[in-house]
Amino acid sequence: MEEEFEFDYSEDPKFSVERYEEMIRNHDQYFFDAQAFENIIDYYIEKNDPAKALQVVEYARSQHPFASVFLVKQAQLLVVTNRIGDALAALDKAELLEAGEADIYIIRGNLFENMERYSEALENYERALDLAEETDDILLHIAYVYQNMGDYDTAITYLKLCLQQNMENQDALYELAFCYDVMDNQEESVQFYMQYIDNEPYSYAAWYNLGNAYTKLSLFEKAIDAYDYAILIKDSFASAYFNKGNALVNLEKYAEAIEVYRQTFEYEQPNADTYCAIGECYEKLEQMDEARSFYKKAVKMDPKLGDAWFGIGVTLDFEERFFEALHFYKKALDLDIANADYWFAIADAEYKLGHMPEAESAYEKVVELNPIDVDAWLDYSSILYEQERLHDAIEVIAEAIKNNPDSAELYYRMVAYLFAKGEYSEAMNHLEMALAADPDKHYILFDYLPQLQKNKVILDIINRYAR
Repeated sequence: MEEEFEFDYSEDPKFSVERYEEMIRNHDQYFFDAQAFENIIDYYIEKNDPAKALQVVEYARSQHPFASVFLVKQAQLLVVTNRIGDALAALDKAELLEAGEADIYIIRGNLFENMERYSEALENYERALDLAEETDDILLHIAYVYQNMGDYDTAITYLKLCLQQNMENQDALYELAFCYDVMDNQEESVQFYMQYIDNEPYSYAAWYNLGNAYTKLSLFEKAIDAYDYAILIKDSFASAYFNKGNALVNLEKYAEAIEVYRQTFEYEQPNADTYCAIGECYEKLEQMDEARSFYKKAVKMDPKLGDAWFGIGVTLDFEERFFEALHFYKKALDLDIANADYWFAIADAEYKLGHMPEAESAYEKVVELNPIDVDAWLDYSSILYEQERLHDAIEVIAEAIKNNPDSAELYYRMVAYLFAKGEYSEAMNHLEMALAADPDKHYILFDYLPQLQKNKVILDIINRYAR
């Protein structure tokens, strides 16, 4: 016959666990108060042993059948073990026992959110708002639901409410930046973070997000100032160093950017993206050995980083090692087949190697992927012109103009090709269009056909448009 003992273990959680495990070993039946059971359940949760925690819940429920807390704990554990239906059933029972328990509605809201049953998730979160003492995390979850529904305006409203409740909620700060980013509303983002910083000047996350908003507005000097404040407040903030480095790159301050990128290594393990960024800075400084060294470090760390393979190719191309460059460009392309920049570099390398059909094919791919790349259209037509395929060159430029009707360079190139083909009347029509688009670029025509500088008719037309 089993004996039943009663102990009060709520004062010492460790003692509660020991006595519980002794009870299981001895197949006895001890009585524990509700707090002791909570301590034992939490112990197994912390040890990442949901099966044992659920076993404790069963004992707790048998001894305290009217305590809703154990049904709530059970629901949480059933979620962890992916028994969603059982979790919802446990929450329903808990609600019958204690309808005013906020955790019931928070957990149920989480479940419905994960199941993409958004209206039911919102209904539960709104109920939890009325019951909970601290509501910032609930407001954050409501914002997540509206984000998932594509309603970023309402998400922003709830994120701001969340931050009013708790100005230190970092997740809300970052989510707010994300929402402004999706809506492409960086001006409002800047305005919000500046107001926020007035109240919370030591929030490194707010300064960091302000820097990101300035970066997206191409206000790189202001971005650097904001990142500097973030770093001043939290000197180990590696992301702020990295983004400051990116802003310096945009200002073409490559040597400074390298130093800032290197500072990230003091606070986090070096990663492939940072090695690649340093490589690109050395490439811009035309220090190709250094650049190649960092690109190689990047691909060693992440062989799937296409930009690093591409960067190795660029350094070889610069040294006129076109055949080797082509090999690395193709490795990059294997990782991102639809990257127009990779195709452009391949086209150029094939051309330099004298592989005209391959170059032509690659240029065709570039303009298909990025039809607004005027330089690609010009280069594509140029290799056709060099092969005396004037008709094809003119067709390519005509297609380029369709896609880029405001590009004066294309009209001037068309004029050159039409003159070369002897179609003077059509050439004059295009010259008028070119001059109307941008009269200052008429030199392009003479670069291609210098003999036209002596053509009085053309000079007269140009002078009419000259400013």
